[in-house]
Amino acid sequence: MPLPLTQISDLATLPFDQIIDVRSPAEFAEDHIPDAINLPAMSNEERARVGTIYVQEDPFKARKIGAAIVARNVATHLEGPLSEKEGSYKPLVYCWRGGQRSGSVAIILKQIGWRADTIEGGYQAYRRLVSKALYEGVMPCPIVVIDGGTGTAKTRLLDHLIEQGAQTLDLEAMAEHRGSLFGPMSESQPSQKAFESRLAMGIAKLQPERPVYVEAESSKIGRLIIPPVLWQAMIAAPNLRLTAPLEARVKHLISAYPDMLSDGTKLATVLNMLTRYHGHEKVAQWKALANAQDFKPLAQALIETHYDPRYARISRAHAPDAEEIALPDLSDETLAVCAAKLISSE
Repeated sequence: MPLPLTQISDLATLPFDQIIDVRSPAEFAEDHIPDAINLPAMSNEERARVGTIYVQEDPFKARKIGAAIVARNVATHLEGPLSEKEGSYKPLVYCWRGGQRSGSVAIILKQIGWRADTIEGGYQAYRRLVSKALYEGVMPCPIVVIDGGTGTAKTRLLDHLIEQGAQTLDLEAMAEHRGSLFGPMSESQPSQKAFESRLAMGIAKLQPERPVYVEAESSKIGRLIIPPVLWQAMIAAPNLRLTAPLEARVKHLISAYPDMLSDGTKLATVLNMLTRYHGHEKVAQWKALANAQDFKPLAQALIETHYDPRYARISRAHAPDAEEIALPDLSDETLAVCAAKLISSE
């Protein structure tokens, strides 16, 4: 019998060796259960072809052609990614609705002798649980927001908190974006659904009796929206505002954005986006510094002219009572001590 999912955390406790998503690569790319692998029963083109036959010609013909396609593709997977699996292998298989694709694949795997099973309702059932957790539920534990101006090493502090056993949600890593115009970590961010999958799984692993630390963000990270369950909790949460000497912040920024410093075209493109805030003359000065690879005065100018004034306006409006943590520098030693103090006060 297909296994029902009642909550996201079920996925972490189910006794399976691997989760296999047999949907098409396009479906998988948009979103999938975290840590699942994609062994498609049909390619994007094959799925479109079978669907067209089902609607425009004959459902029986579509099922017959689809069965042949699935059999060929499963054979390829058995000779490839699954070829070294032992007899005790226990995979959990799912498709869009938990129907024919996952059922067909699971039958073949069971006939081999593997203890395969499927998810009742497939991806759609999983997606409903994600939506319920992020749009209808409540945060399972209290939140502490790590705030501070650009360059105050908030993300690095989160890393030290993780190393020392604290609970964190690294929203920027999940969104693949550092939360500013200079923030993209790759060519494109994940889909909103994929971001929500990562977030829901992260929340499901939290221990309710302990706080979770998150970095201060706006309601959007790049083009991705923070779902309301987390966003409302962040708004109501206590804020810890990091401060540090300007020189330390400049040094941190230069080390934190190697992709920008090594790609002059990318850096110039982002600086051009600041023209509407500071005018052509000021941006031209910044681009000249970038072209000369004079990054220290460029970083300092961006902090003083662009980021700090904007941060001051936002922080006064959203976190007027934030508790200030003044750091003498942004070394790993200092951040580790700060993390230890935060954890000891939980």
